[in-house]
Amino acid sequence: MSSNNANIIDGKAFSNHLIETLIPDIKTISNIIGRPPTLAVILVGEDSASQVYVRNKIRQTEAAGMISIEHRLSADTDEKTLLAQVKALNDDDNIDGILVQLPLPKHINEHSVIQAINPEKDVDGFHVVNAGKLATGLAGLVPCTPLGCVLLLRETLGDLSGFNAVIIGRSNIVGKPLGQLLLAENASVTIVHSRTKNIEDLTSQADILIAAIGRPEMVKSSWIKKGACVIDVGINRIPAPEKGVGKFRLVGDVDFAQACLVADSITPVPGGVGPMTISCLLRNTVLAAAQRKGVEIGFK
Repeated sequence: MSSNNANIIDGKAFSNHLIETLIPDIKTISNIIGRPPTLAVILVGEDSASQVYVRNKIRQTEAAGMISIEHRLSADTDEKTLLAQVKALNDDDNIDGILVQLPLPKHINEHSVIQAINPEKDVDGFHVVNAGKLATGLAGLVPCTPLGCVLLLRETLGDLSGFNAVIIGRSNIVGKPLGQLLLAENASVTIVHSRTKNIEDLTSQADILIAAIGRPEMVKSSWIKKGACVIDVGINRIPAPEKGVGKFRLVGDVDFAQACLVADSITPVPGGVGPMTISCLLRNTVLAAAQRKGVEIGFK
């Protein structure tokens, strides 16, 4: 699929393919341990976007033949109660993966909650143990969105060795782990951020440009090298009066129309990185189940 000169990277199609490749491993695990891999999701509060994300995760988990268990807690749940729920899931041998949907209400310390998850069940890959393994090249559970980005890049470009990659954004969720993953692919990695001077001078040299800053359509064509591969991690709601009063539309961190004039390939928003995040969550849950139960599967 293409738009103007750029090839549009179909994240939804590749995500569906990735899930299909997991099904034999799901069946293998089910046959050996007597149940499918099982994911527990904790949702605190009534955030509408979080509810949509959780619903999609549960639907796709079950469609792949896995078990998904949802725990809904009210917005006024205190941290002690949430930590007790996490401990109960840690102690439950029938639970392979635990996901606490972020953001949490402001009165709860997200870091404390994430670090309370058993690293072997940390399918978001946010625990410091998994972050440390990633940083030192050891096998662990990897954050889903960065993993999805790398899988899309491999599918689009093949061997990433020697590519000059620039990541816009240094978050613990995307920017930092993505940098580690690309280094492991033997790419040359630069991370730029809000304090970087002359950002355009750096981004315009990138063979691979990844935007993960949460600012709608910030990256213009002048930021992009001719022929680059652009991965847009951002998902932002902006007013869309053309759709009616109070309506919104989703855009990425990249000005898509401008980028298509110079990029060789680009992920759309929606339909690019987003679906890969969910399929990689399923992949991590399968991996967690296999590692916990000592089952050999087709990937590590």
